[in-house]
Amino acid sequence: MKLMVMAKAPVAGLVKTRLCPPLDHRQAASVAAAALHDTLAAVAASGATRRVLALSGAPGEWLPAGFEVITQRGATLTERLTAAWDDCGGPTLQIGMDTPQVSRDVLDAAMTSLESAPSGAVLGLAEDGGWWAIGMTTADSRVFTGVPMSTAETGAAQRASMRMRQRDPLLLETFRDVDTWEDAVEVARRYPTGLFSAQVREFDDELRLPNPAGPAG
Repeated sequence: MKLMVMAKAPVAGLVKTRLCPPLDHRQAASVAAAALHDTLAAVAASGATRRVLALSGAPGEWLPAGFEVITQRGATLTERLTAAWDDCGGPTLQIGMDTPQVSRDVLDAAMTSLESAPSGAVLGLAEDGGWWAIGMTTADSRVFTGVPMSTAETGAAQRASMRMRQRDPLLLETFRDVDTWEDAVEVARRYPTGLFSAQVREFDDELRLPNPAGPAG
C-alpha cells in the first residue's frame, strides 16, 4: 500500500505562517522542517510498500531516501488534493505534515484499518474539526469536490462527501494538528520526543525569557 504525504518545503515566509507571531518566519520554517522530518521518518519506518511525497516547492537535503516526489498542482487545496490523488492512485493512505506526532505504529495501524474497511475508506479526524488522514483502496478524487477546507466543519463535510460516494469511512484515531503556536506547544507537551518537540521547546523557552532591553519608554 502507498503512503502519501502532502507537504510544503520548509521555506521561511512560505510555510507555517500562522505561527507568526509569536514566532518570526525563520523560526516558523524551523518548526515546519522539524515537523516534516518527524513525519517523513515515521513514514519511512512504516510498512508502506511505496512512499510518496506530494510537494509544494523544491526538495532539499531534508528529504530522506526512498521517497517518490510528485509536484502539487492547483491553486486551491481542493485542487491540489484532487491532482495528488489522480497522480498517486490507490490503494493509498494520505497524511499531511501538521501531525508530527504520528508514529510508525499509528501509520501501520491506519493502513491495516484501510485494508479491512468494508467501504474501502478511512478518515482520521482532527480536534479542530478538520482531518489529518484519509485513505481509499480505490482512488476517487471526487470526494474532495465541494468540501470546504481549513474550517471547523471540514472533517464532517469530508465524511459526508465520502458517504455520498458509497465510501462511508472507518474512523481512525483523532489527533490535534499544528496550525497555531498554541497547537504546537500542546502537541509538544503531549508527545515530548522527536525533533519537532525539541524545536518547539527551544523556541518556547526563548519566548519566555525576559527582554534584555527592558520595557520601552
